[in-house]
Amino acid sequence: MATKNTVAVLGPGGTGGLLAALLSRSGHRVVCLAREETADTLRRTGIQVRSRQFGDFTAPVEADTELREPVDACVIAVKHTALDAALTRVPPGALGDALVVPLLNGVEHPAALRARHRPDRVAPAVIRVESTRLAPGVIEHGSPFTEIDLAGDTVPRPRLEQLAAVLAAAGATTRVLDDETAALWAKMAFLAPFALLTTRYGIPLGEVRTRHRAELESLVAETAAVSRACGAPADPGQALARYDAFPPAAKSSMQRDAEAGRPLELDAIGGALLRAAGRHGVPVPVAARLMDELRAAGH
Repeated sequence: MATKNTVAVLGPGGTGGLLAALLSRSGHRVVCLAREETADTLRRTGIQVRSRQFGDFTAPVEADTELREPVDACVIAVKHTALDAALTRVPPGALGDALVVPLLNGVEHPAALRARHRPDRVAPAVIRVESTRLAPGVIEHGSPFTEIDLAGDTVPRPRLEQLAAVLAAAGATTRVLDDETAALWAKMAFLAPFALLTTRYGIPLGEVRTRHRAELESLVAETAAVSRACGAPADPGQALARYDAFPPAAKSSMQRDAEAGRPLELDAIGGALLRAAGRHGVPVPVAARLMDELRAAGH
């Protein structure tokens, strides 16, 4: 990659908008792909970031409703529920030699993207950040960290290293991991119990880990067993320690979506967990019951 990269960001919301602004601020050309109204706003105002980690700044970006030229990388930062519709903004022929970098929750999207784009250019990533879009082009970054794990079993290692260097120079702590499955399941094994329990009971994590401790422990054990069956190491004790260290008021993004009446990533998280369990013959009674109850509640 050249020193100055051109990066497309599909979905300039809380996560995508933060990365777009950071990349622009560090000297790269950024093209945000969004609906016409959002694209108009971004072209006029740029992206305004309010951040504990990076301070307050505004970064100019280009914006369009679809990708019309080759880029060095295309970051996919939409929710799983919007992925199919959003991908119409990225015609496969327009990408050129670009790396496709999905930041989605779940474990099934890389295969779907490899069926659509060059398999050796799909580089799944996991991001740890708390960042919210308050309005088009207005991002509030609440966490004192922005951490990205970049993977891609089929992608040439130098391409991953080059992109990691670009992201790191822009401010995101970035590392390249050797095992894509382990990277995706490390996030999934933490996210699934957190999302399913906080959403099912409508309470923050602090109450889940006290009032529903036995369920949390069972669900963590089930998820770890599925993760191991898929070839990814998992430590239930370590996962529980992470939950116990989290702020008690923490809510999962799925719970926040439920409270706001937005579509839930229930199938991408819980559904994918049940499908993986089924493929490997791993019993997951707590996960299955929670999914039944969430679906019965209309989610």
